[in-house]
Amino acid sequence: MTDRKTRPNVLFIVLDDVGFSDLGCYGSEIPTPHIDRIAAEGLLYNNFHVTAMCSPTRACLLTGRNAHSVGVGIIAEWANGEPGYDGRIYPSAGTLPEVLRLSGYNTMAVGKWHLAGTEEYGASGPFNNWPLGKGFNRWYGFHGALADQYYPELYVDNHPIHLNPPEGYHLTEDLVDRSIAMIRDHHTSAPDRPFMLYLALGACHWPHQAPARFIDAFKGRYDHGWDEVRRDRLARQIERGIVPPDTELAPRNDDVAAWDDVQKDDAVVRLSTRLQEAYAGFMTHTDQHIGRLLDYLERLELLDDTIVVLLSDNGASPEGGATGAINLRKHMVYELDEPARALAHIDKIGGPDAYNHYPTGWAQVSNTPLKWYKKDTHGGGVRAPLLVRWPKGIAADGVGAKGMRGQFHHVIDVAPTIYELLGIDPPGTLAGIEQQPLHGVSMAYSFAAAEAPTTRETQYFELLGDRAVWHQGWKAVTRHTKGTPTESDRWELYHLDADFSEARDLAAEQPERLDSLTRLWLREAERYSVLPLDDREWERAAERIRDQARDRYDYFPDMARIDRLMAPDVTGRSFAIEATFEKTAPALNGVILAWGSGFGGLVLYAQDGEFVVEYVFSQDERVRVAIKDDARTGRGRILACFDRTGDGGLDLTLSGDGLGTARGTSLKAWPTHGMTAGLSCGRDAGHPVSTAYKAPFAITGGELIRASLTIVSETARDRRGALTAFSED
Repeated sequence: MTDRKTRPNVLFIVLDDVGFSDLGCYGSEIPTPHIDRIAAEGLLYNNFHVTAMCSPTRACLLTGRNAHSVGVGIIAEWANGEPGYDGRIYPSAGTLPEVLRLSGYNTMAVGKWHLAGTEEYGASGPFNNWPLGKGFNRWYGFHGALADQYYPELYVDNHPIHLNPPEGYHLTEDLVDRSIAMIRDHHTSAPDRPFMLYLALGACHWPHQAPARFIDAFKGRYDHGWDEVRRDRLARQIERGIVPPDTELAPRNDDVAAWDDVQKDDAVVRLSTRLQEAYAGFMTHTDQHIGRLLDYLERLELLDDTIVVLLSDNGASPEGGATGAINLRKHMVYELDEPARALAHIDKIGGPDAYNHYPTGWAQVSNTPLKWYKKDTHGGGVRAPLLVRWPKGIAADGVGAKGMRGQFHHVIDVAPTIYELLGIDPPGTLAGIEQQPLHGVSMAYSFAAAEAPTTRETQYFELLGDRAVWHQGWKAVTRHTKGTPTESDRWELYHLDADFSEARDLAAEQPERLDSLTRLWLREAERYSVLPLDDREWERAAERIRDQARDRYDYFPDMARIDRLMAPDVTGRSFAIEATFEKTAPALNGVILAWGSGFGGLVLYAQDGEFVVEYVFSQDERVRVAIKDDARTGRGRILACFDRTGDGGLDLTLSGDGLGTARGTSLKAWPTHGMTAGLSCGRDAGHPVSTAYKAPFAITGGELIRASLTIVSETARDRRGALTAFSED
């Protein structure tokens, strides 16, 4: 077993959708003193790169290999099963925790995983692509791209759990609590063994949710708009040496309006500034709890013996669109969340009854001084913060002083760096499977050599048809338009060593260099399993989702929660919910079946002598249908039928044995598969679908025997809508 006296602990902290300039130490006006401490006592990298989306970056980080080569060229939800795009890490790409565990480390994961196929999220697995199947001894966290910070769908090790969050709960606080508990238990039972903790926070991915006091601290801070905030951030970056003094702001992105024009619409101004206040509050709240973890390690006298690595998985997200949204689920999938209408809910922003995300103007601010966003292979998508702290390996002064490092590096270089620092050679075979070589190189040389040239020569990038290649300080990049031939894409050329923000396109001036780089990209793509290119998003999953479908789903009280992306796909279909129960009292009370949340979903429940169906298209559009119960005890049955209409809507009929019938007509049908929350039987396990009860509202007055959901028929299906759920990257 490895002795902690000879090998340090390892702590990875992965932020989500945090742009290059969002941290205080990278020039932000958002105070992040605890994260800044890592920079002040360690190293800040300004030329560090990731992939443009979360699953691929996480695969690179944990394996030290390029994303396509390990099967994760795209997020897990959009995997199509083709080489390079399988949505899960190949066994030939052993992970850092697998190797460290063989070397005596206790390996623990907390937070977001997003490296397993959606069909694997159930209580029966398979579990080989869950954290415990990829080298971790413990896991507490969530699958998928995102989580509601107040009502997350969580797992412990290989088990989904019913959280029933108490008043005041917040996921970030919970994840840090669990991290501290795991470290405490480890240190109690094996103080001489080192540990690896992988803390992958849901922050700051949308929904941007944080306690009100954190958001209110920024009230009025952004009233002067995104153009001025962006200029201010660049000025601080130049002043602090984070970017070169001649760095220009990249031109305003095409989908961002000038703030002077935005100011003409008061509703847009009020909404967009409050949405940015929520993001800033989310960031400071996250920082506070990262500080709590660092303080705990210091209290145990472990902090200085721990290699701390903090990074973001990609650039800031543009998914809020031009105006942002209070209910992004509705805004992205159903219909635009018009600012004038959204203002009625402005006081809910950041709280449990909002699913908010900021406009693209603030996303570009997050990526200052770079262009474009997450999903793009320009700087705004792939240049990310990276901080490293390890006092025993980073000198305090003189040559190798703490401070900034400007060498080009990529997220595939992190694992090789850890291996070098720990003196571990990754095995050639793992569990009998021959391993791919590492694609990354160690960054450890840069710890003691601030001005040393980078040891990297080349790095390719690809995502959804966007391509780029960096080679010896030059970058060729193209922004692909979905549905168009890649041959028609226009390549741009930048000398990054002299043009930090990709502001000066040299393609017309140096066509030969550009041609050489595009040919280099093709060679790298062939080498690392990038081809063939595929610019589809949710459409990639069509065949896989169809293969998972059943005609009938049986649910039982107190069963494990069904993840939102494993729930039945009823898009374009008629369906029915039938429940059988045994009453032991005159009135049955409680939730029979709950699916989704108050942002969109449906619930069948009994309350105050009625059986009720509430169908929630969005927070503002709800339909309630009820029939009277009677006082009879014994076996009973209730049936809710949702019938597709010719105009694409739904008619709802609720009936019961001897209880009559009630109807609701012309319901708006969900144009998508997958709600903001999953499905529970005998209780409402998450954000309550209805405001008529307090979750979990478990069954009393009898026993729920079974609830069945049957797909009654399938009409001509709108596969576009059915798969839009998988745009939740």
